[in-house]
Amino acid sequence: MTVIQTSTTPVPDERGYFGEFGGRFVPETLIPALDELTAAYHAAMADPAFRQELAQLQASYTGRPTPISYAKRLSEHLGGAQIYLKREDLAHTGAHKINNALGQALLARRMGKRRVVAETGAGQHGVASATASALLGLECHVYMGSVDIARQQPNVFRMKLLGAEVIPVESGSKTLKDAINEAIRDWVTNVRDTFYLLGSALGPHPYPMMVRDFQSVIGLEARRQIVEMAGRLPDACVACVGGGSNAIGLFHAFRDDENVDLIGVEAGGRGIEGGEHAARFADPNLGRPGVLHGTRSFVMQDADGQIVNTHSVSAGLDYASVGPEHAYLRAQERAYYTYATDEEALAAFQTLCQLEGIIPALESSHAVAEVIKRAPGMPKDSIILVNLSGRGDKDLDTVMRELGLNG
Repeated sequence: MTVIQTSTTPVPDERGYFGEFGGRFVPETLIPALDELTAAYHAAMADPAFRQELAQLQASYTGRPTPISYAKRLSEHLGGAQIYLKREDLAHTGAHKINNALGQALLARRMGKRRVVAETGAGQHGVASATASALLGLECHVYMGSVDIARQQPNVFRMKLLGAEVIPVESGSKTLKDAINEAIRDWVTNVRDTFYLLGSALGPHPYPMMVRDFQSVIGLEARRQIVEMAGRLPDACVACVGGGSNAIGLFHAFRDDENVDLIGVEAGGRGIEGGEHAARFADPNLGRPGVLHGTRSFVMQDADGQIVNTHSVSAGLDYASVGPEHAYLRAQERAYYTYATDEEALAAFQTLCQLEGIIPALESSHAVAEVIKRAPGMPKDSIILVNLSGRGDKDLDTVMRELGLNG
């Protein structure tokens, strides 16, 4: 049984900054709520009973630890590095999102908040929030852009089955950014009795720290497992990066291992040149420091500072900003960030299906795409650990449409 550890690194500071990134950029009415949340989180993580209950649920409900699988056929096919998959797709609800949702839902109950609001893009965080709320008897409302509702119908139905109200968002690009806007508005309006169960390692402090810590179970398990399986630490850890919770969860346990490369893969969409992507770090014309949803990080914006629309075949990566700790790790040159296009992600999706019998989420397929590029040029005794953040059942309609297989 893995017990979540509190942060042992010097970031964020007391104001919630990771270097120059992070902080709190919110209306004054939310500052007391954030102060209350910060104090409650630290008290909970210092309470052995809270940590034990979370650990027990991870084991008996989520199904942790999730295993590591050696991708033998993929490794042989690429002819380079040995590839291992951290199987978050095997966690209850089919993705890493349940790790954070359970932790925050337990915290909401501890704080006496009976109403939960959440946002979702690909639907996995919405499903995880609805699942945790059903388990703990909380009222759950999930905001989701209408574009994402159309492309993620199975997850919408799952949320409703689990008792959550799914609220369509018709403003802006009708995707994740706009769902977050509406969830925050709801929280501001109902802050006294409502808990905002934020799904990624972004937003105002303490959310980036809190989500990272709840997701750090991924890296803590993987670090132990890869040593047991392969006899040593990996040469590289690879994960997709939207808001960045699955990646920061994996990276956190390896941050002090300087010989382990940390590689985040953003959504290259239809290509960087045309601007139809969600690669915040890769496009100097659009991606630069700014503020979105209560935190300072890298944000896709025009010359006037207006947030621009993003594009990705994967709903979970279709977001204009990135968690502030990722911006910090990049600035410190501790992590490297690249991108995979829609076309590359779809090809990686099919490759993993056909060689390993695993159907990955389109988000995770971006990480696999980078492995397919990188592994052939590495020595055969090198090791790549890739976080398979979720399973691809939710994406089958999208993949069929993109590959022209409908009808």
